[in-house]
Amino acid sequence: MICSPLAIMLWEKVYLAHFGEDSESMNGVMRFPRIVIFAVFMAVIAMQGNSEAYAFSSSVASLTAQDEKKLGKKLMLYVRENYVIIEDPSIANYVEKIGQRIVAEIPTLPFDFHFYVIEEEVYNAFAGPGGYIFINSGLLAAMESEEELAGIIAHEVAHVLCHHISKQMQRAKKINIATMAGVLAAIFLGGGADVTSAMATGSLATGQSFALKYSREHEVEADQVGMKYLIKAGYGGEGLLRVLGEIRSARWFGPEDIPTYLTTHPAVEARMAYLDTWIQTHPKEAESVRPIDPTEFRKVRTKLIALYGDTEAARGTFDSELRRDPEDALAYYGKGLFLDREGHRKEAAENLRKALQWRPLDPDIVRDLGKIYFHMGDYEIALKTLKGALAFNPEDSEGWFLLGRSQAEMGDLDGALDSFKTLRNNAPHYLPGIYYLGETYGKLGSFGEAHFYLGFYYLEKGRFRNAEFHLNRAFDLLPKGTVKRNTVEKALKQISGAEANDRNKQSAW
Repeated sequence: MICSPLAIMLWEKVYLAHFGEDSESMNGVMRFPRIVIFAVFMAVIAMQGNSEAYAFSSSVASLTAQDEKKLGKKLMLYVRENYVIIEDPSIANYVEKIGQRIVAEIPTLPFDFHFYVIEEEVYNAFAGPGGYIFINSGLLAAMESEEELAGIIAHEVAHVLCHHISKQMQRAKKINIATMAGVLAAIFLGGGADVTSAMATGSLATGQSFALKYSREHEVEADQVGMKYLIKAGYGGEGLLRVLGEIRSARWFGPEDIPTYLTTHPAVEARMAYLDTWIQTHPKEAESVRPIDPTEFRKVRTKLIALYGDTEAARGTFDSELRRDPEDALAYYGKGLFLDREGHRKEAAENLRKALQWRPLDPDIVRDLGKIYFHMGDYEIALKTLKGALAFNPEDSEGWFLLGRSQAEMGDLDGALDSFKTLRNNAPHYLPGIYYLGETYGKLGSFGEAHFYLGFYYLEKGRFRNAEFHLNRAFDLLPKGTVKRNTVEKALKQISGAEANDRNKQSAW
């Protein structure tokens, strides 16, 4: 099983939703470390027998696929509520594409898989129940190739397929709550003050060593299963081995700076030895046969560093790349994105124009140059530039989004509406597009449509009060018997049921 500080916090939130944060018992629970709350939650779930608590059967793989779906949807809401999911289509779509390429090789899927990048610098990846896979931006930015990303994703997918989450939760039935809290603290926090505190409140003794061994077995099994589907997807095994080596050999300055991946994914040395041996004994299978254009991965990595990474590190990265190669188009691209982020618009545009000298037909660079013009307030130039980018790539979600924004700023609301509708058709779950579609309808006086889209925008963001307000207004304004009004009615019933229960049902919209 995989868990990180992110996962611990999320499980704490699920606990609050399940038991109610206003109950008297929570006054005591909240004084415990999050890891203890997480452990207690899993142990209590394991001992309860009702379906609402996701009751366990006597089998080892105790959660049904339906149970995992429900739990995964709750988890996804808490991720949206508490963490920044990177919705940049260039990044999000790329990671989703690699993930779907791997799961396409699995004969029978227990549920749909979804892949997300979370804006977090720490090196980690997390497999949630129900097929929700999260990669931290810091880990992705530290990778060097698509093969490395595919290796990490395959490993996380394998954790889900092997039901390691439910198996670890089943383990709570065999250890008392205090011991389970200590064991989980030792596994997930990897030492330090919180572990010492947990050890003081519960016995670790024999339970700890057994649980640690159990977790190592999960890691090895995930590597074995993940490798199977990685190879079927055309990737070799070198990528996963390389990224594990990069994480292990990173320079850190103290125990608090150890990459989270190393503490939440035990036995990295043993895993690397296994992978290395497997590659040496299966040279043909281990070799990547998929043709890969390294430019696509490098663009994604460049955007992550420029727009979401540490600013000083980003500046140093691109300056260093340009010193090595003064004609490196993607280094100019990254530097331009970084300067735009810092508000230096003219310098940013100059760097992107330099990038276009070596990659003149690159639609991503053209689009992002249009984005800089938009930020500068040069909407007419932005409009022309963005139309040029869309001529190269008419399915570019961000291009349509920026085009609609530019049209709206220039007063062409009908044109903006058409652009946002096109975006909605191309990328129905791109939340900024949903928001501006609703806003544009409002400016045009179509208030029922405006409240409809704004309501579902806030519902997807987990902001239920805002969602309920807009959906109620949409219900009052939309014509009776229409599909949208019926959809709103269904969503309002969901929200009402969630308020009565735990306010964490996810929309089926």
